[in-house]
Amino acid sequence: MRSAHLVIQVRDAEASLLASLPPGALMQRAVHGLLSHAARRLGRVYGARVVVLAGSGDNGGDALWAGALLSARGARVDALAPGRTHPAGTAALLAAGGRLHRLPGPDPVGQQPVRAGAPVGDDTAAGLVAAADLILDGMLGIGGKGGLRAAYAQLAGLAPVGRTVAVDIPSGVDADTGAVVGPAIRASSTVTFGTYKRGLLIPPGADHAGRIELVDIGLVLPCADLVALDDADVARLRPSPRPADSKYTRGVLGLVAGSDLYPGAAVLATGGALRGAAGYVRVVSTPVAADHVRRAHPEAVVTQIDPGDAGAVLAAGRVQAWAVGPGLPPDAGTARVVAALLAGDLPVLLDAGALGALAGDARGVAALRARAAPTLLTPHEGEFVRLVGALRWDAGATIHELTVDRLGAVRRAAAELGATVLLKGARTLIVDPDGQARVNTTGTPWLATAGSGDVLTGLCGSLLAGGLAPLDAGSVGAQLHGRAAQRAGHPLAASDLAPMLRVRGRH
Repeated sequence: MRSAHLVIQVRDAEASLLASLPPGALMQRAVHGLLSHAARRLGRVYGARVVVLAGSGDNGGDALWAGALLSARGARVDALAPGRTHPAGTAALLAAGGRLHRLPGPDPVGQQPVRAGAPVGDDTAAGLVAAADLILDGMLGIGGKGGLRAAYAQLAGLAPVGRTVAVDIPSGVDADTGAVVGPAIRASSTVTFGTYKRGLLIPPGADHAGRIELVDIGLVLPCADLVALDDADVARLRPSPRPADSKYTRGVLGLVAGSDLYPGAAVLATGGALRGAAGYVRVVSTPVAADHVRRAHPEAVVTQIDPGDAGAVLAAGRVQAWAVGPGLPPDAGTARVVAALLAGDLPVLLDAGALGALAGDARGVAALRARAAPTLLTPHEGEFVRLVGALRWDAGATIHELTVDRLGAVRRAAAELGATVLLKGARTLIVDPDGQARVNTTGTPWLATAGSGDVLTGLCGSLLAGGLAPLDAGSVGAQLHGRAAQRAGHPLAASDLAPMLRVRGRH
């Protein structure tokens, strides 16, 4: 399990550790982790060309110190600095034979300038970056806020993704929120120290980080309220049948999905549900969709109903959890079904048409907010905006908030709705009403295809029926769903996912 912390938590932990260490010792722990990563990236250090994009803070110091050690091993190291640089790091680089080049630009406030090195023009800087085998981005640290100043933005624009390593956080990425305002470094890898920073795991910052390597520098941190599950966590959390289990004791899922217009949604959701935790899947659907499910999935027990017949849904049979919405129209009939299920005390997952119907039903939203039973909502971004519109959130402001503080927006919505919210996307977020959050880091861009969310709904609903709480069901389901996409390769169709929903279980 990977834990992500806020900058203030990191600063507090660093301050506590610094008090017990000799001066410079903590930085050297970070430097040697960065050096090891850079050496592995280069393969052969002697004769390599390295460029350090240097700022004045500790990350700039880390990059300059690593540059000094690479220079001592025979690399040519050039540092480009639009302003002040870290004094000790600069001195180490120059003593090891590295070069410091100053670019025109305002000095950052707060430290005395180091003026070693001759000024260079834009063409020289571009030439050094173009010829480099590796670029170390140490312009800004985890305290950076807002957009990059012009000179730093210019360097960010020169750095090629494939040869750039970000130090702790890519410059221009907000370490707490993942927000990116204007130009920012895009790295193929990031070496981060002590703990993961939220901005490395949450878009759009996650898109700038590349592969992340965590270097342990000995920080003692509080429990994180944002984590990412690994495969071992999923294998531990995913329910496995015991020797004495039957199909009923493993859990029965009631899946309300599909319509005569969208019968495929029921087929896809059923495929996901059958490969989750439940031992028995009851599918409730309209005639055309019901027929499609019977033919595609003979394992499912199908009940045929008229559209919007809430009484028939409740009469379909006993279940341990409900999943509702794939392929359903967001109309009054669906709203009746949603209201009937929310009135009960079983876990309920709402997706797609069920969310659309709920967003337009003030009574339904009130019932959701008053509900004590476990509830999981699985919107994509457009559905999320419409759903929180029922809470009188302004649509434009919501879209902006999703860009500048995505986790904050989902956390606020989960608290106001009184439900766990799974916001689908390149990095799916799953957030409980109490603020506990998980981010899924599996998957590929090929999951952006019609029907993939239907498979996820069936899978997460099956995990709910198997006894998992909404936060676990959503995060385990999202992780398995993403791994399935990675196994399936590309081009990817949603129907490729269900056969790939496998994970090594407990023994």
